[in-house]
Amino acid sequence: MYHVERAIILAAGIGERLRPVTYDMPKPLLWVHGRRMIDTLIQSLNRNGIHEIYIVVGFLKERFSALPSEYPGVTLIHNPWYDSCNSIASLYCARAHLNNTMILNGDQIVYDDSALSPDFERSGYNAVWTDEPTDEWLLTVENGVITGCSPTGGVQGWQLYSVSRWSAEDAGKLRRHLEIEFAEKQHTQLYWDELALLCYPEEYRLGIRRMCPDDMVEISALEELAALDPGYAGLLNVR
Repeated sequence: MYHVERAIILAAGIGERLRPVTYDMPKPLLWVHGRRMIDTLIQSLNRNGIHEIYIVVGFLKERFSALPSEYPGVTLIHNPWYDSCNSIASLYCARAHLNNTMILNGDQIVYDDSALSPDFERSGYNAVWTDEPTDEWLLTVENGVITGCSPTGGVQGWQLYSVSRWSAEDAGKLRRHLEIEFAEKQHTQLYWDELALLCYPEEYRLGIRRMCPDDMVEISALEELAALDPGYAGLLNVR
């Protein structure tokens, strides 16, 4: 059994699909039903005993400046490539902290703390089984091990959520692959998840942590935000 000792929250993106809301506010700092999305993540991590938290910022980074004083243990890391590179750049900036680590996207709302439980048996991702067609990342799992990944979705499979846990050994591999792909090969447009799932799958034996669909929600588009919080509905025709 492994145990998460620290967390990395990726929060550097511009959030184009949520404009106009994100013109002057980073997506993780948006308020949904009276709470900022990132607060639900940090508070849930804290309740799970995880207080060493690194938040990778970029777009409107100054908006995050109060978080370290609001939450002891939070450290901000600046991603200077946030406007030109994909998520591989953000994790590359935080690679020194990959060691028994949980990695999360900042555009999620946690409703059940069990979704961020620190104990795990195998490095891997939170996932929810779906029988419906989806364009989200879809995993194939055999005997508890991820054997395939479709980043364009499909029909039936384990839908990947942006919460993952990495043992010290697997985190070391991930750190090395970040340095190879981003720094050496300059593959700047990769999603960081592609490293273990698509680029070097033979070097990992990842698993899933089963989750209920209502445990947490990811918000990637304005339509999803407005469906969750009707207060944003009036902005749907503004873009």
